Order: sequence, then C-alpha cells, then structure tokens
Amino acid sequence: MKIRGSLRNNTLLGLGFALMMISLYLMFIYVPTEKGMGIIQRIFYFHVPLAWVAFLAFFVVFITSILYLWKRDTKWDTLAHASAEIGVVFTTLVLITGPIWARPEWGSWWTWDARLTSSLILWLTYIAYLLVRSFAEEEEKGARFAAVIGIVGFINVPIVYLSVNLWRTQHPPELVSDLEGSMLLTLLVSITTFTILYCLLIMRNVSLKSGIAEVKRLRGLLEE
Repeated sequence: MKIRGSLRNNTLLGLGFALMMISLYLMFIYVPTEKGMGIIQRIFYFHVPLAWVAFLAFFVVFITSILYLWKRDTKWDTLAHASAEIGVVFTTLVLITGPIWARPEWGSWWTWDARLTSSLILWLTYIAYLLVRSFAEEEEKGARFAAVIGIVGFINVPIVYLSVNLWRTQHPPELVSDLEGSMLLTLLVSITTFTILYCLLIMRNVSLKSGIAEVKRLRGLLEE
C-alpha cells in the first residue's frame, strides 16, 4: 500500500510539475497579449484558477463537514480541516492577484465592489473556521463548531460566483465562455495544473494531520 501511495504521489507530482512548466510557457510566451488591458491581463490565467481551487477546496469542506456531523468519523474532519487551510491560502492569493490586476484598470487597489466584498467575507468566514478549531478547549467540540461554519460558510461561494450578475459591479463579467483559441487553451491547462496542485496539497496535508493525531494518541497512552 505504501509503494502504491508513493507511486501515486510521485506520478501526480511529476504530472503537476510538467503541467506547471507548460502553463508558464502558455501564459508568458504562447498566448497573445490582450489588446485592451495589455500585459497585466496575463494575471487572469493565475487569478481564475486560484479562485476555482478555492471554491473546490470549500466545496470539499462543505461535503466532508456534513459527513463528519453525520458519521462522527474523524477522517472526514481531518479532510475538511486540511481542505479549509488550502482554501484559505488560495483565497488569500485571489485577494492579492485581483487588486494587482485591477489597479491599472480601476485606478485603485481596492473598491467595495460586490465581487471583492463577497470574496473578502468568504475569506473571513474560513479564517473563523480555523480560529474556532485552534481556540476550542475540547478538540471534538471545536471540530463540531467548525463543521457548522464550514457548511454555512459555503453558502457564500455561489454568491461570490454570481455577484457580477446579481449586482452592478466594476468587476468584469465571466469571460470564460467568450474565450477561444490560445486563450481558452491556456486557461484550461492552468486550471488543470492548479487542480492537480490542490490534489497534491490535500494528500500531503491529510497525511501530516493524520501523523500529528497519531502522535497525540500515543502520547496520551504513555501518559496514562
């Protein structure tokens, strides 16, 4: 089993590295510069995949939190916790790359635009998820409270996605359906690359948390 797991990890790692190199080539060399926004538009090929992975990570938190509350099996809680951490990291990167892209277009780093505001609320929600786990006096109680936040917080994901259609906003509308040729290819390869990166990170993070839990269990047995 360990050999199979190692082979799977190495295969994913190799595939992810190859796709990352291809993605960087497509982003900076192959795809043409967008006429309206210029070279700053290339950050689009990072920004959108980062947002996709954040949504994916929080969807995993949503599903595994439900399973944890239902089954009370710690493996689901471990997976939810690991995915929430990754989701927070990727949402942070979304909130960084977005203003970098917007600054030349809007003339400011931040506006209380519907998309930006709802994204910030999403980030704060899952920061709260992690804080609840960290400061709970009882680990099991913290896991239960966090699971509730993980479920309720996911409601904001479709709001973030639909915000450009629900409200008047400076943020550009969804452009994926308008892309074609090299731009669409570059975006799809980048999304695939970041999805594989998420898979690698979630496997490593779950393995790390499982190891920490086992150490705590053994320490508890020694102290008895």
